[in-house]
Amino acid sequence: MPFSERARIWMNGTLVPWPDAKIHVASHIVHYGSGVFEGIRCYDTKRGSAIFRLDAHMRRLYDSARIYRMECPYAPEALNAAVVETVRVNPFKACYIRPIVYRGYTALGINPATCPVDVAILTWEWGTYLGEGALENGVDVCVSSWSRMAPNTFPALAKTAANYANSALIKMEAVADGYAEGIALDTSGYVSEGSGQNVFLVRDGVIYTPPITASILPGITRDSVITLARDLGYPVREQLIPREMLYIADEVFFVGTAVEVTPIRSVDKVKVGAGTRGPVTTAVQGAFFGIVNGEAPDRYGWLTPVDAGRAAAPVPAPAAVRAR
Repeated sequence: MPFSERARIWMNGTLVPWPDAKIHVASHIVHYGSGVFEGIRCYDTKRGSAIFRLDAHMRRLYDSARIYRMECPYAPEALNAAVVETVRVNPFKACYIRPIVYRGYTALGINPATCPVDVAILTWEWGTYLGEGALENGVDVCVSSWSRMAPNTFPALAKTAANYANSALIKMEAVADGYAEGIALDTSGYVSEGSGQNVFLVRDGVIYTPPITASILPGITRDSVITLARDLGYPVREQLIPREMLYIADEVFFVGTAVEVTPIRSVDKVKVGAGTRGPVTTAVQGAFFGIVNGEAPDRYGWLTPVDAGRAAAPVPAPAAVRAR
C-alpha cells in the first residue's frame, strides 16, 4: 500500500508521520497478540467524507478491551474525536480506519499487568477488498480445513489481534488453493464466518446467517445488513447453518467493513444458484451503498460527517492511568 508523505498516524494523542509510528520490539502485543482493534470505513459521499457507524465500532472496541482486562486510557468520546481528526488530516476523501488498543513495553512475560495500554489510529486508502469486479461478479470460496475457536477458548465476541492468527491460516490456505476466501466452520461443524467477514445465505426468499453462538464476530456491517434486509421485506433468521446449505443455497454473500456486501458465486467449486449475483444480494447491496454513498437518506444516523465542525482534540489521560 503506497502512502503519501503527508500521511499521519495518531499515537497516544500525537499525530506522527507514517514512517515514525513505531513501537518497541519487546512490546507485549508483538509477543502475545495482546491488542484489540477495529476496522471502519470512511466514504466519500455526496455531502463530503463520512465515517460509517463510528459509535457502534467504538463500542465494540471498548467491549473487546474490557474482555481482555485492558482499560483504554481515553474516553470513547475523545477517541471518536481522534478518529475524525485523523481522517481529516490525512490526504484522502475515502479510507479505511484502524483504531488499535494494545499493550506496550514494560516487561516480557505472559501476564501483561505491568505493561502500558497504548492507542493508535491508522488510515489508508483501500478499495474493493476481494478484487476488481468482486461486488458485481462475486468470488469463489472454499470451506476451510481450519475451524473457528471453540467456546471458552478465545473470546469470539472480541475483535482481538490474537484471534486473527486463525483468520490468517484460513485466508492463506484459501489463496494457496486458488480461492479468494475461505469459510470456516465452528467446532460443531456449523457454518461460522469467513476469515474476516460474516456470511449470509438465501433460500426460497429467506435470508439466513449464523448466530453469535457460532463463534462469529458480531459484525457492525452484519447488523446493518440485517436491518436493511428487514426494511426490504425479507425475513432474516439467525440460526445454526449446516455446511451443506452452502451448496444448495440460492445465494450466498459476505458482509463486513472491508468486503462490504460481496456475492459468492461458488463454494468448493459448487456453483451457488445461477453462479451470478442474485436478486436478494443485489437489493441488499443497493440499500447498503445507497446509504454509505449518501444517495439515500441516512435514516438510522449511521454516518458521521468528517467536516461538520472541527472536533475537540482528545486530552491525554493522566500519567497515573497511562502507567498501568
